[in-house]
Amino acid sequence: MALPGIFRGWFGVRRELPKQRRLFLTVISFLMPIVLWCVVSYVPGIWHPDVELKVSADREGVTTVFTAGDHLSKEFYPTFVDAVREENAAVLAAREEGEPLAGSQRKNQKLLRHLGAVAVEEGWLDYNDGQNDVLIYEIWRDLATGSRQSDLLSEENLEIIKTNWATLSALSPEFEYKKLPKENLLKLLPQGVPANPAYLPAPDKVIKSGWRDFTEEPRNDGSTMGERYRSSLQVIFKGFLWACIVGLPIGVLCGTYDVFAKIFEPFTDFFRYMPAPTFSTLLVAILAADGAPKVALVFIGTVPHMILMISKTTRLLDPSLLEAAQTLGAKPRQMLSKVVVPGILPNLYNDLRILLGWAWTWLVIAELIGVKSGLTEFIETQGRYRNFDRVFPVIILIGVTGFVTDQILAWLHGVLFPWLGQSSKFSRAIASAASFPVRTVAAAARERVAADERASAARRQASAPETP
Repeated sequence: MALPGIFRGWFGVRRELPKQRRLFLTVISFLMPIVLWCVVSYVPGIWHPDVELKVSADREGVTTVFTAGDHLSKEFYPTFVDAVREENAAVLAAREEGEPLAGSQRKNQKLLRHLGAVAVEEGWLDYNDGQNDVLIYEIWRDLATGSRQSDLLSEENLEIIKTNWATLSALSPEFEYKKLPKENLLKLLPQGVPANPAYLPAPDKVIKSGWRDFTEEPRNDGSTMGERYRSSLQVIFKGFLWACIVGLPIGVLCGTYDVFAKIFEPFTDFFRYMPAPTFSTLLVAILAADGAPKVALVFIGTVPHMILMISKTTRLLDPSLLEAAQTLGAKPRQMLSKVVVPGILPNLYNDLRILLGWAWTWLVIAELIGVKSGLTEFIETQGRYRNFDRVFPVIILIGVTGFVTDQILAWLHGVLFPWLGQSSKFSRAIASAASFPVRTVAAAARERVAADERASAARRQASAPETP
């Protein structure tokens, strides 16, 4: 069946697309999941099975306190609002009868803090001041007197604020814990908006949380995100470096000499089926609980596959190269260093790119053994409290780091191996510039050899007997 004209040239069998079309499709491949994420998050009626609270609230007789950012199901949310409304009605009825319900100053202090998330959202407080009682008390006063306006609060909640402030201001216009009322204050009604489940926060929340985590100083002398990032990179690259030191020579030897293949490959093939995490307890016992067992786990998870993959790549070397070298009288050591290793370098480089991506898959498990550290500690801690808007930026950071690293390595492939014809003009220019000193020295050496040969020929001619 013939394709429409607009698609002609897009579906050639084993035919590479033009550069502009390839770039267009690459952009589309990244945009599709982002657009889908935005549609699910922002278009009403698509999904939104939860309600995300914007105003904190709690209920009598229930130990769970729902704070701003928590998610409730759409079915439970109206029941929760009605329950808080009934409690407020009971408080007002008891006041009218002259017998206000007894509470506690501590309970009322917590109730006042329920306004903190709204103040942060409005920009009246910093993120770390969400429980600053003095500032929150002033915000209650300003909202009750009309000095501040908030579109985030419903009319019903604004009336509750005015009613509570009448009780609070009668005791103290400024915050003093000892002067807080001991009778029950009215509770703010829960307010929320339709939302995705907690495990799929909206893109804007992910961006805001990520920016805050990566720019603000951590509290309680914790590690910064930059420090965590460096720690994770060290685990990955140290483990991969050790895998290369051990796995590269063994893999090349196994692919070159059958005796090494029969010594190393059977056990390596057996060992790679052992899950690397099963060695975590043993690694901690041997190497202590700091960074060494994490590096060792990345090494154990990577090196068996490296040995087998590199030995396979080595065996794929064109046999005619070996036959030509043998015909020219190359010795076994020369065959390895002058033919095998140079011949497999381009494919070996690609293998290492793939194996580096494999090493990244061990990061999360490695950083959880012993003393938790790096980005994984942050993911595990925030995930435990269901702060997935803070988890997503770290996951994306890991993915971006791996992808960018791989793209740089792919570009360097054209620089290092320009004779394969896969490099761009820019890559070939860099390769030419990098090899200029080598070519200059080689040219000088050739000129010196030629001069020596000319001098030698002149001496032979001068010493030769004259022909009568």
